[in-house]
Amino acid sequence: MKLHPLLAVGFALTLSACLPAEYTDNEAPKNLTLDNASAHLEMRFPPGSSHLGARDAARLRTMAATGGVAPADRVTVAVGGSPALATARFDAIAAELLRYRIAATPRIPAPVGPNQAVIESERYLVTLPKCPNWSKFPAERYENTFPSNFGCATAVNLGMIIASPADLVEGRPLAMADGQPAAAAVNRYLNERVQLPTAAAIGPLAAPSVQAPGGAAVGGTGSQQ
Repeated sequence: MKLHPLLAVGFALTLSACLPAEYTDNEAPKNLTLDNASAHLEMRFPPGSSHLGARDAARLRTMAATGGVAPADRVTVAVGGSPALATARFDAIAAELLRYRIAATPRIPAPVGPNQAVIESERYLVTLPKCPNWSKFPAERYENTFPSNFGCATAVNLGMIIASPADLVEGRPLAMADGQPAAAAVNRYLNERVQLPTAAAIGPLAAPSVQAPGGAAVGGTGSQQ
């Protein structure tokens, strides 16, 4: 028996309507988005001196005090001069930044002038994925795929707790561990001499105020969280 062409088309459309729609994870992306907000600061030292001029020192303090350079940033400093002078100049900048709880590391090699210093503050802002995502009905398992909300909590939690978002771009180089404090901690533990902090030393704990996860921007500093 032959079906009329119009009947055959209608029959095919009916069957296709009964089949579940194909679903892929591309419909529910759960990736963290990183926006570069790095800062670049050039400074000059007087010839042969390891002390910043008053104007440059004020610029550096202003950058640190206003959040232009923050503790969560990955800060590197390139300084020019002879090896001994370059070390002294780096120490001067690092000590000034440390007043604001900002740790700096030397940048080697340092492609700068003989009396110049360049401070690179690597910072990224993290944008969370739009979660929760229920674009796929949870009960539909015809394609043997994960629900559309699968992985949302992991991505959002990572974006919220990361101390330095630059670590999501590139890991930090592994340095040698300081053996003395590590061994001392194990010694105190084995001899039951671990001193717990007192309640007065801990102080009150308060939960930080954060924005809703959907598309919220979370940065490395308190003002961005």
